[in-house]
Amino acid sequence: MAFSRTKHVKIAGIAACVPKNIVENSVYPLFENDEYDKFVASVGIERRRIVEQGVCTSDLCFHAAEQLIKDLNWTKEEIELLVFVSHTADYKLPATSCILQHRLGLSNECMTLDISLGCSGYIHGLNTAASLMSSGIIKKGLLLAGNTQSLYASFEDKSAYPLFADAGTATALVSDENACEMFFHFGTDGSGYQAIILPDGGCRNPVTPESFKMEDCGAGIRRSRLHEGLDGMEVFSFGITKAPQSVRKLLENFNLDMDTINYFLFHQANRFMVEKIRKKLKIPEEKVPYNIKDFGNTSCATIPLLMVTNLKEQIQNNKLKLLLCGFGVGLSWGAAVLTTEKCRVSDLIEI
Repeated sequence: MAFSRTKHVKIAGIAACVPKNIVENSVYPLFENDEYDKFVASVGIERRRIVEQGVCTSDLCFHAAEQLIKDLNWTKEEIELLVFVSHTADYKLPATSCILQHRLGLSNECMTLDISLGCSGYIHGLNTAASLMSSGIIKKGLLLAGNTQSLYASFEDKSAYPLFADAGTATALVSDENACEMFFHFGTDGSGYQAIILPDGGCRNPVTPESFKMEDCGAGIRRSRLHEGLDGMEVFSFGITKAPQSVRKLLENFNLDMDTINYFLFHQANRFMVEKIRKKLKIPEEKVPYNIKDFGNTSCATIPLLMVTNLKEQIQNNKLKLLLCGFGVGLSWGAAVLTTEKCRVSDLIEI
């Protein structure tokens, strides 16, 4: 089983950056009759933050990191690790983490790493960074997680376009012998890789003139092979099955008491889906915050963005035990239990 635990590392701070550009789903022209009302009632997304042309995920993460470093009064030369999690990288190569190391002015002695994951990526990135730091040799690290997946959505695809939004986040990690342990569980089912896929543009299917051809894929769904395709029913079934299983396995394996968890932070994919998961796990409503109404599905950024938008005061002023759970593209999933204390949460940044 893919369980992991890390010691002697804690989260020192969290920041998030979103575009100033707000797109209201109520004006989306492909919604007919009462489709918008039904969409909001089930999925829960009324508006989204969408990047302007030329803005990348790395730009959002850069601004989040700059603000967080400033708020923590960190010296950039002391940061020895930078992990970038996204499936919307700047280039096929080089790795975006290398570019961000230079752009942020970090030391040449800083280790950098890209992780190409989506909805479960924040938890994978957190485990990776904390594991690399757990020996105490690396004292300070940055986890940058975000996506500009609106760039992959076809405007003519009402199954995907009203869902996807953009955000970048920064999480500061610090070595601390007295830090509470972090606990993790992970899983992967690559047989479902086609449930969320951008078919062309990689080495398997290089871009050809046919890649740009718009195709009818169902009622109200037109996209090319350079747009992200989403099998909503398969993803929904996957999410409501694997997410609660992962949470239960994590708690059981490490003998953790669910009642001691202050908040459960689920990937903001779909409100109806998360509510199904919450009810399966019998979690009280007040312990499951949402920001999907105003920010949409920002992939691996949803969980840290949720901390900034909904739990800023609670995290800064209290010792909290949090359970995080992400699930999606891959198909992959993960859950974590961690404790925050004296954690700085920057104000939401807009660019």
